[in-house]
Amino acid sequence: MSEPAPRHPYPDAHRPDEAPAPHALLTPVLGLLGTWRGRGRGEYPTLDADFAYAQEITFSHDGRPFLHYEARAWLLDADGRPLRPSARESGWWRLQADGGVEALITQPTGIAEIAVGHADGGSVDLATHQVALAPTAKQVDATRRRYTLTGPHTLTFAHDLAAVGQPLQHHLSAVLHREGPARTA
Repeated sequence: MSEPAPRHPYPDAHRPDEAPAPHALLTPVLGLLGTWRGRGRGEYPTLDADFAYAQEITFSHDGRPFLHYEARAWLLDADGRPLRPSARESGWWRLQADGGVEALITQPTGIAEIAVGHADGGSVDLATHQVALAPTAKQVDATRRRYTLTGPHTLTFAHDLAAVGQPLQHHLSAVLHREGPARTA
């Protein structure tokens, strides 16, 4: 009897010690590789009330000088139970030799962003360069996302938003914890 074929013969890597080896330009973001889960709070002037949410962010690579990024969120009730799916986005972070990051991020709500920023010392700060909107998407003018490793297994996330006539301001923040074993550089 033969072994079953692997589901993905050339999978993405979620850790620096997995094949394929990470590209040298990924060095400033190697600590982000893997899946992070946690909870946070959100607010915005156009919403009736603040809200609690659960979030999952996954960073992987395939040996080239960029990360694959995926983030998902779920609204939570007052007891911390999931009510329904909320935000979802996916994209690519392109790393540059000077630590610069160009991020392409899309959302199923018809929003596509190009953000630029910098990765340094366990922190990535991205701000909007350009936003493209599908004809029925809500108006989004700018965002800022900050990802900060505050320990080997803890990632903080903050998201500012300028949308639907409001200026750039705090929208989301969360504390996420690494899933799985510790990563090695």
